[in-house]
Amino acid sequence: MKTNIKFKYDIIIIGGGHSGIEATLIAHKLGANILLITMNKNNIGKMSCNPSIGGIGKGQIVKDIDALGGYMGKFADLSMIQFKMLNKSKGPAMWSPRAQIDRDLYIKNIKKILIKKKINILENTVIKLIIKNNVILGVITKNKNKIYSKSVILTNGTFLNGKICIGNKIYKGGRLKEKSSIGITEQLKKYGFIYGKMKTGTSPRILKNSINFKKLKIHKGDKKIVKFSLNNKIKKIKKQKNCYITYTNYKTHKIIKNNINKSPIFNKIINNNGPRYCPSIEDKIYRFKDKKKHQIFIEPEGWNSNIIYINGFSTSLPKKIQYKSIKTIKGLEKCKIINYGYAVEYDYFNPIQLKFTLESKIIKNLYFAGQINGTTGYEEAACQGLIAGINAYLKINNKNKFILKRNESYIGVLIDDLINKGTLEPYRMFTSRAEYRILLRQDNADIRLYKKAYKYGLINKKKYKIIIKKKYYIKKIINFLNIKKIKYNNKTITLKKLLLNNNININYIINKIKYYKIFKKYKIYFIKYKNIISNYIKYEYYIKKENYNIKKIKKLEKLKIPKNFNYSNIKSLSKEAIEKLNYYKPINIKQAYSISGITPSDINILIIYIK
Repeated sequence: MKTNIKFKYDIIIIGGGHSGIEATLIAHKLGANILLITMNKNNIGKMSCNPSIGGIGKGQIVKDIDALGGYMGKFADLSMIQFKMLNKSKGPAMWSPRAQIDRDLYIKNIKKILIKKKINILENTVIKLIIKNNVILGVITKNKNKIYSKSVILTNGTFLNGKICIGNKIYKGGRLKEKSSIGITEQLKKYGFIYGKMKTGTSPRILKNSINFKKLKIHKGDKKIVKFSLNNKIKKIKKQKNCYITYTNYKTHKIIKNNINKSPIFNKIINNNGPRYCPSIEDKIYRFKDKKKHQIFIEPEGWNSNIIYINGFSTSLPKKIQYKSIKTIKGLEKCKIINYGYAVEYDYFNPIQLKFTLESKIIKNLYFAGQINGTTGYEEAACQGLIAGINAYLKINNKNKFILKRNESYIGVLIDDLINKGTLEPYRMFTSRAEYRILLRQDNADIRLYKKAYKYGLINKKKYKIIIKKKYYIKKIINFLNIKKIKYNNKTITLKKLLLNNNININYIINKIKYYKIFKKYKIYFIKYKNIISNYIKYEYYIKKENYNIKKIKKLEKLKIPKNFNYSNIKSLSKEAIEKLNYYKPINIKQAYSISGITPSDINILIIYIK
């Protein structure tokens, strides 16, 4: 669209949460002139909920973000106070890195890089978008200032018409002691956007010196620390802070059961869905009535912080009930609460209204990223900000769009799920959501994504060459293990086949070959990459199987569905299939196959009809 408007910025990003940060920094790296608008500069990157980064499925997302030139992994490494690799009892495809974070240090590290890069930051509230002929042209702030830009990214988090609930008390706000944002939902509704309400919550925070730690079980970090980032300048921490474990009990449950009708979730002050896999304590006690106790993690909020986060006790019960019930927990009998738990209800927009670039299908050059799309979690928000920031830059510079597929990354899984299926409850990533998780391990994110990252200018040539070198030595060592034979149990066997034995690990192999010339020559790479080498070999059969399935899916992607196709004409399709296909309007058979409720039979009928 031609316009006489003089754009002051290439991209305006609304919201200084984890999504807004990634969008800002990646678009700036690519060369865009950015304006980040946030209500409070001091709260950029604030962790509203638990002080941690990563987790099951989430840790893989952070690794993906880092491999694509994003920043969450760097900030996590710089602010880490404890590290754990989760799911170690399962196969390496399920391993997920997680770190406890110093909340204040995390914000400090973000501010440091924003200042260093001279990012334009405006402390204000956006009340309206400037839209003409369904094209975004900028924003209008609370003080009626018009700011024009070629693109806008909405990363409003929980602030759109946000309301905070503690018992029967309701406050307007997207976060404790912070105002809500009003105006954008009402405007977009007029353009036909489908929106709804979601709910999330947080736990109380208590004073460290009011806890009896002698009664608690120590929860130590791993001895081996794995960084999220490939940045060699960031050193691993030498010491770690302990977390602790305690449990709710009969007394806790009795108090909550007797007062459950005072919770806004149960007395219908809030009628909307909260995170299924992160329920409130009252929800846990109601849903799992047979459980006599629930695990509670006592998490420090920093190296020198006197604040402790009570992970596992998310609640919106009245303050008196929170206080009374927490004091029944072992070790917390004399605790002092400094911030009570609360629920927050907010507006979100159904992500089926977005393209895979996260651009709106309705308003050109308007992007949505983070909790506004119905997700929950810092990591899920950050990766969406990254993708929106990349694509907003590419679009205004007439370059090819950046899209990740399900077989390429966890980010691809998340966006594919959101666009094809939408969500009626806060979406959280898990390893179980990724059907190609053997390919999408946390240890190979750089190798999976380096070509795409370099092609789009997300990583520099130096980093690109480091990954090529890494790939070369891994291949060289695997080839050696495939050829070299040794005697084992009176049989001659290759080292590769020997490693396939469940009772044999890579350390045993290294011990067997440590006197060979090739080992001495490549010793540093044998040791450095031993785990990823082991994973490639042990998972080789499954990797081949998944690559075969990917080729089959690619064939479905090539089979395009005509625009405005009327599925009602295909009488052999089920009523549910017709309804959903007409609603979602998939562009190819692969997308149609991804829609919840569409059966293989429906797909076969559709393929025959289109062919």
